[in-house]
Amino acid sequence: MASPSAVPEPFTRAVAGLRADSPRPEILLEEIAAPQRLAPYSFALSATVLRSGDEVASGRLILLHDPAGHDAWRGDLRLVTLVTADLEPDLATDPLLPAVAWTWLTDGLDQHAAAYTAIGGTVTQTASTRFGELSGPPPTADLEVRASWTPTSDDFAAHLHGWCAMLASTAGLPPPGVSSLDRHRASAS
Repeated sequence: MASPSAVPEPFTRAVAGLRADSPRPEILLEEIAAPQRLAPYSFALSATVLRSGDEVASGRLILLHDPAGHDAWRGDLRLVTLVTADLEPDLATDPLLPAVAWTWLTDGLDQHAAAYTAIGGTVTQTASTRFGELSGPPPTADLEVRASWTPTSDDFAAHLHGWCAMLASTAGLPPPGVSSLDRHRASAS
């Protein structure tokens, strides 16, 4: 990576926006090493989503910047994400889940006015059952969302908040300000 004095201003502003505080206490954000071969400049965050103290989802958000731009990106900045979450086993075979999971991303970005273009990605749902020497734990199910998009405004905090909204939906967190019934039951005991 180039020396700090040579870092382009658009990249510097984007990183500052992504360093905004996490919009939800259940989502722990941490700066991590960014991939160095994808673009001349990169920055990355990891997220851990907790529900009742248990990790239920995780993700990475990577900012790429190539001052020369990319035709496929339709710009010179690109956000790339990978989000994984545990699922209830019956959801792993739900044919509607991939479309719903995709809307968690687009709705999160739209609700936070995070303007974008050239969005694309995949949603994968898996179910795993262990056998033989690996048998023992009950079957597990997972959801994975891989996506990338090109921001069309300088408000990178909006992109962070939209991404965190998607993480919250993927993890099954209630909307901000709404308590889950389980929490009320536990406090009533």
